[in-house]
Amino acid sequence: MEEQRLITLENIFKQYDGTTVLDHINLYIRKKEFVTLLGPSGCGKTTTLRIIGGFETADSGRVIFDGKDISGIPPYKRRVNTVFQKYALFPHLNVRDNIAFGLKLKKMPKDEINRKVDYMLDLVNLKGYGKRGVDSLSGGQQQRIAIARALVNEPEVLLLDEPLGALDLKLRKEMQLELKAMQQRLGITFLYVTHDQEEALTMSDTIVVMHGGKILQIGTPKSIYDEPKNAFVANFIGESNIFPGTMIKDELVHFCGADFPCVDSGFGEDKPVDVVVRPEDVLLVGEDVGQVTGVIKSVLFKGVHYEMIIDAGHSIWKVHSTTMQPEGSRVGLAVVPFNIHIMHRMEEAQPQEEEAK
Repeated sequence: MEEQRLITLENIFKQYDGTTVLDHINLYIRKKEFVTLLGPSGCGKTTTLRIIGGFETADSGRVIFDGKDISGIPPYKRRVNTVFQKYALFPHLNVRDNIAFGLKLKKMPKDEINRKVDYMLDLVNLKGYGKRGVDSLSGGQQQRIAIARALVNEPEVLLLDEPLGALDLKLRKEMQLELKAMQQRLGITFLYVTHDQEEALTMSDTIVVMHGGKILQIGTPKSIYDEPKNAFVANFIGESNIFPGTMIKDELVHFCGADFPCVDSGFGEDKPVDVVVRPEDVLLVGEDVGQVTGVIKSVLFKGVHYEMIIDAGHSIWKVHSTTMQPEGSRVGLAVVPFNIHIMHRMEEAQPQEEEAK
């Protein structure tokens, strides 16, 4: 709903040295929402974050914050705080003084500063660490301090630019859950930048997929995974089998040499399309009942499932299954209609903007 909108980007355009990095993007972010800007390096996600934070200025377009145009307002006057991948902690200050730095600049009473810092240390699970030097802390602990230093100023929006990128995999996964819990507990709007699709799927209320300075799709993690708008989104969010096909008519598509019932409609008749089938949605069946048949070329154990590559003649399929068939086996492949997703061909697909939200 309109009244829930906290930040609105209107037609933001930005170039560097003649290269377009943001191509007239439109986006809104609701209050208390965890929004992730997701995309490969160079897609424009960090520039978007920096424009909202006031560290960059758009060549054209407006940034609206709580109904007011803040495009020309400097960062320190915006009701946002930023956490970068490089934490930029002050090495000569201990943990407590690092967190309290912004409050002391505001000349806040000492008792209030102590109360707020104690709350933040508790929030980021570092109670008792206040007198330690920041150089004695692990990367994960330093990251928590950087977040606490930003949150202690009680911003309405916290901007996070790949803050977990320097952490090892196990710690990164733990911090994903902690960040989401923190955001829900505080009720603050988080805008998060990452190129890690698992991170985006784990934490976000809304994911904004970006590529080439454009927004390709906006939606919940589930809707973007289940209903990608084009081949780029399907490939970037999870693993996919993507095949060229022809939409024969509503609810019937031809690809990989066979006709497949599906649930999609509205593409017209005999129209070229891209077809997405997730590896976990392919069923291994007998050759006599499979819609397509093929030979298993490789089998890889991935922990929770086996990944099999199957050569079906004119197509190669990736299949994830909890049961394994040996290399060289001939198998049938079947896909139920609900698990076939039809998309417009990538070259025909248009950038997806606000209507997705």
